[in-house]
Amino acid sequence: MPYNQSLAARIHTLLAGQPGLVEKKMFGGVGFMLNGNMACGVHGEDLIVRVGAEKNEQALAKPHTRPFPAPGGKPMAGWILVSPAGWEKEADLQTWIEQGCTTARSLPVKK
Repeated sequence: MPYNQSLAARIHTLLAGQPGLVEKKMFGGVGFMLNGNMACGVHGEDLIVRVGAEKNEQALAKPHTRPFPAPGGKPMAGWILVSPAGWEKEADLQTWIEQGCTTARSLPVKK
């Protein structure tokens, strides 16, 4: 499945200069890793955001979100998908990206 490269470029621009940033092709899209931990990514037309298990329900209560399914279809706690209506505005995209970065930076560095 192709992914939204325009969204990937917007995320790349927002994260430019972040220490420990790596872009990695994964799950048919692209993931943005900080210090080895994925913060966010693009899957098809959707934004993937790592919100952390403790903030999962709070994030899913926001408009235009749904659980991110693991292989096999079971939702992955701590990960959500945000549909285009939830990230089209620059301020909304930035808010989600910051949430993902905060969560990724709270985790131990992966080598």
